[in-house]
Amino acid sequence: MSKVSDSNSIKGSGHAVCVGDDVDTDMIIAGRYLRTKNKNLWAEHAFEDYDPTIAGRLSGSVIVAGKNFGCGSSREQAAAALKAAGVKAVVARSFARIFFRNAINLGIPLFEVAGFECKDGKEVSFDLEDAVVECGGRSYESVRLSDRMNEIIAAGGLIEYLGRRK
Repeated sequence: MSKVSDSNSIKGSGHAVCVGDDVDTDMIIAGRYLRTKNKNLWAEHAFEDYDPTIAGRLSGSVIVAGKNFGCGSSREQAAAALKAAGVKAVVARSFARIFFRNAINLGIPLFEVAGFECKDGKEVSFDLEDAVVECGGRSYESVRLSDRMNEIIAAGGLIEYLGRRK
């Protein structure tokens, strides 16, 4: 479980669910499921067209991806499906910018790490404030997010963050 402290530090761990390069938002949640706003349905069908076995492994996971994760359409439902499925964080070599911002706005910790190596099922730990991800006894430095982005994630998303500022 991710831990939020008073200093906006988010630390957590989960099992790796590995996907490749250029995983687009259609692969994260197919358009045919967007006729509903039922996030549980989205979670059930996450990655269905990429690998039908992934959805059942997402709860408590850290997605480990290649380059350009979340490319394609700007659908916020892709990030919402991951959150609803219980994904704790996403580590990728790079992110499509619109997915990146959608995930931040929904409170999903993201780590951009050029040379991250981790095998499916291995334990991944992360520290958002220190911008560090670990797997297999190796520690990797992530691109550091801005303080504001860390605050949004620590709050649980943009709506919660704005609500706290009132």
